[in-house]
Amino acid sequence: MSGATLAAGPRSAKHDVGPGEGELRKRSEENSASGLGGIMGSLRVIELQLVAFIVVFSASGLVPLVDLAFPVVISLYAFALSALVFPSYGNRGTPDVFRGSRFFQLYVILGTIIGLFLPLAYVLGGFARGDQHAVRAATPHLFLLSFQVLSENIISGLSIFSLPVRALLPILYTTRRIFTLMDWTVDTFSKTHAQAHGPSTPNSPLDPHFPDYAWMWFGRALAVANTVYFSINLFCFLIPMFLPRAFDVYAEERAGYLAEHRGSHARKIEQEKKTEQGKRPPQPVPFEGQKVEKKAQ
Repeated sequence: MSGATLAAGPRSAKHDVGPGEGELRKRSEENSASGLGGIMGSLRVIELQLVAFIVVFSASGLVPLVDLAFPVVISLYAFALSALVFPSYGNRGTPDVFRGSRFFQLYVILGTIIGLFLPLAYVLGGFARGDQHAVRAATPHLFLLSFQVLSENIISGLSIFSLPVRALLPILYTTRRIFTLMDWTVDTFSKTHAQAHGPSTPNSPLDPHFPDYAWMWFGRALAVANTVYFSINLFCFLIPMFLPRAFDVYAEERAGYLAEHRGSHARKIEQEKKTEQGKRPPQPVPFEGQKVEKKAQ
């Protein structure tokens, strides 16, 4: 959602352990195997659900062509960045880019509810009420968000993607989704949207038009809440906090990799010199008689 799923690096990364830590780590992995299996199984179920959402949204004809092509372009761009600009140097451990507090965890949960669950309920409710206007306005955001979460989960398990690439991915998706959220907000406050949900303001909850009026304001509040939340997420967390830390960790990894590579290269050259010296035939040692003859000459 906010890029926090990428903050800890790839899920399959392994730590280097000392000789005394191997047995303890093995026991802890055995004790937590069932729990990890459940978590990974849940992630796989979520990914399958996201794929189902993407297929349904794509086939419904409610997503504009620009938004359909955006994930393809971003995926190709991520591969190009990984190959040409930010190559991966093989993470030996799981780099901690951002340590979230309890408040940050609540912030992420709030974003999941506002950005995914409530818009999904709004779209399903629009289908049930026959409100194609509301469904068409909210579907592009849900489509891009589903693709973003799926891409983050997949990329976090591939070591070919470095930290800068994995940090740029949610920034690019969120930037695009802010434009779709602004279109959704403007659309919910338009006259066409208001006329589609009742001719006038109801006087009481008993008015027959009150459910339509409440549904209209629920869509408006949801669109505004998403626009505000993800704007704060982009300009107050992802760009000023998460992205610089990802580049700092990547610079440290690159410096360590280059230092290790240079050291191994120097050791290799030194070993080759020793090998060449060992292959040379030993020089004959002159006898004492030869030394005396040379002096006499």
